[in-house]
Amino acid sequence: MTTTTPNGTAIYNLRERRSIMGDLLDAALTAAGRGWYVFPLRPGDKRPAFPGHSAAGCDLSDRWCRLHDGHVGWQDRATIDPDRIRRAWSARPYNVGIACGPSGLLVVDLDQPKPGDDAAPGTVAFAAVAAGRPGPATFTVTTGRGGTHLYYRQPAGPGLRNSAGVLARLVDTRGHGGYVVAAGSVVNGNPYTATGAGDVAELPGWLVDRLRPASTPASGPVRVALAAHDRQSRYVAAAVRRQLTHLSGAAQGQRNHALFVSAVALGQLVAGGALPEHDARVLLEGAARAVGLGESETVRTVASGLRVGAMRPRAVAA
Repeated sequence: MTTTTPNGTAIYNLRERRSIMGDLLDAALTAAGRGWYVFPLRPGDKRPAFPGHSAAGCDLSDRWCRLHDGHVGWQDRATIDPDRIRRAWSARPYNVGIACGPSGLLVVDLDQPKPGDDAAPGTVAFAAVAAGRPGPATFTVTTGRGGTHLYYRQPAGPGLRNSAGVLARLVDTRGHGGYVVAAGSVVNGNPYTATGAGDVAELPGWLVDRLRPASTPASGPVRVALAAHDRQSRYVAAAVRRQLTHLSGAAQGQRNHALFVSAVALGQLVAGGALPEHDARVLLEGAARAVGLGESETVRTVASGLRVGAMRPRAVAA
């Protein structure tokens, strides 16, 4: 028998809990079997279960962050490894998230208007945008609120990122840097259900054109003007260049994590007295701008990385 708490949270008996956990494990393994990278969402919710902190608040107390010597977000924890999946979904009845970027997916999210909102449903708005150019039949999921997720394969080339309202109101997309709730999950008591075609179609060309951002001029290399008149200075200059090269070569969707890792490394040199903090900030923030990271995101990540790096000072012999 299932009972509820005063706030409406369901309490399941042991048999029901095992059955639910088995269904969610099956959902995670099914998605991974398609080559989609999955990660745990909070039970009955659509928020990531791990990590329990932001990049700015990372202090390496989380095991995965500590193992990787820097913040590891939900996307970098996503996996298709069935053994890891079985271990995770044997612990708690986690819902299933699909990381769209690593999975090569672009998901069109057609939402339903909230009560009191007289906007047209996302399905209607999307049909109007398509204007006689309907996409091919593709794998589809009906969401817990009655919305629709249309799954498409990402086109070749730079991956498309998330968008909100670019196509129409109540029509969003999830790509690199985004995730969707997988079929088989249950949010607030409402299931996500697979419908439509079994295969995932290629994203239609007209949608690629609408979603691809305008090209921007290529950024020149970040130049590091550090003195190198002695052994210590040469070591620091080489360490800085190595970190900035690491950041400039990071793939789209991985750049904020790369910035954090580089900030941790330079933060160690700052704490050891080998590099002024102002210089480290200027170099890191300049490199982040060159690869297209936003200013507020950059400032938070650099500050967090320098703070974590300061916990492990690195002295450089003169």
